[in-house]
Amino acid sequence: MQVFDQRFVLDRDDVKVTLAEAMPFDAPMRIDGQVVLEHGSDVVWFTFPGLWHDIGRFHRADGTFTGIYANILTPPEMSDDEWHTTDLYLDVWLPPGGTAVLLDADELDEALGREWIDGPTADRARAEADRLLDAARAGSWPPPVVNEWTLERCRTELRRERT
Repeated sequence: MQVFDQRFVLDRDDVKVTLAEAMPFDAPMRIDGQVVLEHGSDVVWFTFPGLWHDIGRFHRADGTFTGIYANILTPPEMSDDEWHTTDLYLDVWLPPGGTAVLLDADELDEALGREWIDGPTADRARAEADRLLDAARAGSWPPPVVNEWTLERCRTELRRERT
């Protein structure tokens, strides 16, 4: 089990926006050979109650935006200060100016083979990933809120709250 501490930036019924600051990565996360997260990176997370994915705006430690990352997961169970969800292995990656791609299909296949996940849940994960990829190809994903809440806007909002 992993626990992530994040700061609330926006709390609406349809989306929760949080900022994970200075993430402690041992090794950089690479996609297609490019560093997309590293020790000290900030991530703006978008959690959608009832949906089978969340979205992260990824950055390097220097604040450079690297892309949009969707985790396919069970809909989060939310209480006031704790959320619980299960990662379903698949991810969707959208680099700046690029095309959305599916990541980690091999991890889902392994989880299914080892019976860490059941067939209907794996099918639901695949359907969600396909839905996001289709929406990205149609130009309707990610949703507007993801482009509206940049790292800079989150930092500004948090500074405003402190004063």
